[in-house]
Amino acid sequence: MGTLLAGGLVVACAIVGLFFLRYWKATRDAFFLYFAFAFWLQGGQWLYSGLTGPENEYLPLAYLLRLAAYGLIVTAIVRKNLESSAPRG
Repeated sequence: MGTLLAGGLVVACAIVGLFFLRYWKATRDAFFLYFAFAFWLQGGQWLYSGLTGPENEYLPLAYLLRLAAYGLIVTAIVRKNLESSAPRG
């Protein structure tokens, strides 16, 4: 993948993470904080891939960063669903 494209993806992930951080500050809902960190991790993975070159894109660190980002997204969704299904009283 080209370095320019990887740089654009890093900037896009950083901006999306900042949007989610802004929503978290407004609502204090942890869902948005999880998503902000997930996008920043994904941006870190793109940064790593862009700096090390295409031959190192399949190293375990790239996969661990992706796994952590997707794990945060799944955790946010599960927690949000558990909160909404909890009985209110």
